[in-house]
Amino acid sequence: MTSSPDTAPAAPNVLRRLINELAKFGIVGIVGVVVQLVAFSILLDSMQTVRANIVATLIAIGTNYIGYRYWVYRKADKKTRSREITLFLIFSGIGLLIQNAVLYALTYGLGLDTKLEKLVCTVIGIGVATVFRFWSYRTWVFKAVPEAAAAVIEAADAVGQAERILAAEQVKMSTGHAEAKEL
Repeated sequence: MTSSPDTAPAAPNVLRRLINELAKFGIVGIVGVVVQLVAFSILLDSMQTVRANIVATLIAIGTNYIGYRYWVYRKADKKTRSREITLFLIFSGIGLLIQNAVLYALTYGLGLDTKLEKLVCTVIGIGVATVFRFWSYRTWVFKAVPEAAAAVIEAADAVGQAERILAAEQVKMSTGHAEAKEL
């Protein structure tokens, strides 16, 4: 089976973009995890485990939205921002439920009670929920303008610029001919 020249480079480009997206998603996620774990550790001193994790997760969700919106998915369609925020909050909420279910099952089901054990259980819950979040954010929340549509928009812009240049040249030529007739 042979591949056509048009399809051969597409796979590496798609894979490269996915790896780049995963790396950026991971960096934002790590920042969110640090924010969450610091907040969780502080809140554990005054709150019950799951409640402390809910508050810490909400803080991290705010931090993560900024990173995802303005760095990872900055090319996403900006015309549907209210839809995007709504879906982000819904899927983040589902991720929060997944994360807290894991935390609850591990801490209360296994009787893990020290602060370190709770932090480890939280990290495991974050890991499980991250798989869901990555899939849902890229599939439903931060939808990019399709590349074909972006190419059409660029082409239309180029055609518009060319038409403006031609129109300006015609004006120059017509005013030049009018001046020559007057002499």
